[in-house]
Formats: sequence, structure tokens, C-alpha cells
Amino acid sequence: MVKDHHVIEALGKTEVVIENGEVVSVGDPLVEYCPIFDKIDNAKQLDKDFIKWNIEKRIREFGMCTAERVVKMPDMMSFGISEILKTNKELGLIDCVVGVCEGVGTLLITDPEIIQGVGGRVSGLISTTPIPEVIENVGIENVINPETAELNPIKGLEKAIEEGYKNIAITILPSKTILELREYPIPEDVNIYIFVAHTTNASDEEAEIIFNNADVVTACSSVKIRDYAEKEEVYYSGSKVPIFAVTEKGREFLDNRLEKIGKPLTAKDYPLNRENHSHPLI
Repeated sequence: MVKDHHVIEALGKTEVVIENGEVVSVGDPLVEYCPIFDKIDNAKQLDKDFIKWNIEKRIREFGMCTAERVVKMPDMMSFGISEILKTNKELGLIDCVVGVCEGVGTLLITDPEIIQGVGGRVSGLISTTPIPEVIENVGIENVINPETAELNPIKGLEKAIEEGYKNIAITILPSKTILELREYPIPEDVNIYIFVAHTTNASDEEAEIIFNNADVVTACSSVKIRDYAEKEEVYYSGSKVPIFAVTEKGREFLDNRLEKIGKPLTAKDYPLNRENHSHPLI
């Protein structure tokens, strides 16, 4: 039997290990303050005690990394990657999302509520092991490898194309795999849209790959992403944790969500006011 073992990076890019529904390890946070967690939990500092409490709260509230995992959820924030994807799936501009879920690995998602539920409250998923109940809830037919819960966006894209989807969104962390996705030989009638999240501590090389190949990218606590976006004056929304629209299609996706929630559309207001952003930016 495979050991139940899940590794995520969350709250200041802190490595957290969860086994059998218990937090067994909390690393050292790289970021001291995040405005999102200040707003949600009144957290003035991201220390190990708060991080452990927050992860345990997620386990209690929606069963993160357990068989009780809730996979369908309402919008968590007014404006985040999962909310943008959910809105554009509802509008018919996206057919399928290639995403990840703890206990599942890479999977195809077509239900807007699962798009939100899977991505809305989990940060960077580094590794995971299968949880049969969660795999069943998202549909085993949608899972890339239910035996291993493999994380593999390339195989996810291949499966989406094989199943006939034409407008495919892919969520991914900063890596050279973004370049592989963009260079993948897709059929002429297929479009892929790349959404990059969890960019804290991204390198100069990763920032360049992202802005040359992605459609939408979150700033998280990354100084490199902010600097690159500022240099290129990329369209964005968000005063504390900006989300950048790298391409025209990315801007359309962002604006669709903003319009739905009644907020001003994407803009190019530079320089960024970083006073209320995370700190330190890394």
C-alpha cells in the first residue's frame, strides 16, 4: 500500500507535509507577510505556528489531503486563477482545464464548480499520492494516472487533445515545462492557454519563460514577476497581489471575470505601488 504523503508549498512558499490527515512537517517561510492572509485571517506575520494552524483549518473545513476532500466549491475570492477559469468555462471560452488536485494528481476538469473547488484553496502542489475517494469524486476517467496520482501537465494536455477538447487551459507552476507546453505540436483547431500560479521566488529565467509563453500569471510574492511586468507594462488587475494578462486572450479572460464581479477592467497603471504587497518580495 502506498504511503499517504502530500507535499505542498503555501503561505510564503513554505513546504508543508501532510500524512493521514495530519500536518507532520512545516518548513521555514520565505515571506513574512501576505496581504491575502492578513485580510482572511488577520495574520500579520507568516510564522510556523500560523502556517500549521492554517493548513489544519483547511483539513477541517474541506478535507484537504484526505478522503473527505470537498471537490466542488463556490468562489473563494473575487478574483483569482480558479475564479477566472470558472467564469470563462461558464462563458464557453474554455472547454477543459488541465489542473491538479491532492490525492488525484493531474486531471481534466470540465465542471466549473470542480475547477473552483480543486484550485481555490490549495497552493503549489509538489507531490501527492492517490486517495481513491477523491479520485472517484472527480471521475476516474478524468485522471491521468489514478494508480500513482502523477503530476504531469504534458500528459494532461495529450489526454485533453485525445478527448477532443479544442480550447484547453492549463494551470502550472513556474518551470521549463511552460516552454514545452507552448512548443507542443497541437492540431490546428486546438488552442492552449497557460495560467501560471505560485510564482514566489521565481528566477529571472523562469520569469522570462513565463512572459514569453504564458497567457495569465499571478504575482504572488515574486519580485521578478513584478519587475518583468513593470518593464513590459503588461495589463493587470489587483492592487496588492496583481494578476497579469500577458496576451490579448489572457486579458480577455481577466476582463471577463472582472466584468462579472463589477470591477474595473485590466489596466496599465505603472509603476506598481508595492507598499501594500507581500514582504519581503523574493
